[in-house]
Amino acid sequence: MHVNFDSQPIYEGVEIDYGKGSLSPDNYRVTQMKYGKGKNKTILHYNDRITITGIPLEAYDYVVNGKPALDWVVERQCVKTDKASGIVNDANNWAIETMNDPRYPLDLFLRVITISLETMKIVKNLPALEILDN
Repeated sequence: MHVNFDSQPIYEGVEIDYGKGSLSPDNYRVTQMKYGKGKNKTILHYNDRITITGIPLEAYDYVVNGKPALDWVVERQCVKTDKASGIVNDANNWAIETMNDPRYPLDLFLRVITISLETMKIVKNLPALEILDN
């Protein structure tokens, strides 16, 4: 599931407001995703037009290197300029040039919700770890 994260199902338990009018590839452009007011993690403002609501808080229980996997997506799927080198890292370029899909950052976030919830189901069903003194 984690190795093939790009092919995992998109989580469908959220509401996505795409704004008014038809969507073009440019409408999926992301600069910096932001959580709702007061860092409400049930809401994600993907960009000025697209907002996701109803994100299950349990999805944030799956933590990688001390941070929820969803937070990693929010931090990395953006446009950022490295201060030292001036190199621009633009997730939109990756989405279009490598994945041939301007929706990639949005779909990645939705897939990581699925992965996070499924991973936590597995973890919670593992037997207790028994440590033996030798």
